[in-house]
Amino acid sequence: MDLCRSLFQKKGQDYGTAWRILRLSSLTDQIFIKANRLRSIQISGKQRVVDPMEGEFIGIINYSIMALIQIEKGIVNEPDMSPHQALFSYNKHASNIFDLMENKNHDYGEAWRDMRVPSLTDLILQKVLRVKQIEDNNGETLVSEGIEANYMDMANYAVFALIHLSNK
Repeated sequence: MDLCRSLFQKKGQDYGTAWRILRLSSLTDQIFIKANRLRSIQISGKQRVVDPMEGEFIGIINYSIMALIQIEKGIVNEPDMSPHQALFSYNKHASNIFDLMENKNHDYGEAWRDMRVPSLTDLILQKVLRVKQIEDNNGETLVSEGIEANYMDMANYAVFALIHLSNK
């Protein structure tokens, strides 16, 4: 997460908080693009653009946290946060995601450690498709978790993938 946070902070210095204008559907689509690229490379075994796969998982984490910030703060027409304020919100949501991960790790016995990176990619893609459906339903669900829980799960799956990739 330190790597993800550092990149978020540096991009905040470079670009400011222009991402604050993005609607949730735009952030969801950014995550979809990254997860779909990962799956495509994993299935084909071929990669024409030499960006490392780790960068896509980092992007999934950061876009998920941006989405959580957007849910909390609302969408704006012009950037309304300083990079420092955005980092404060980022840290708050990253902490909540970590707490969720610890609780689920306890209950699931750290099953993610025996999972493969392509399975984690598939789970992220599945969560993205769920979010897209919830968005198409105007945020309404009958019995399912809401959008926030799905973004948090995507971030945690991406963290698990990064841990696996760093251990290779």
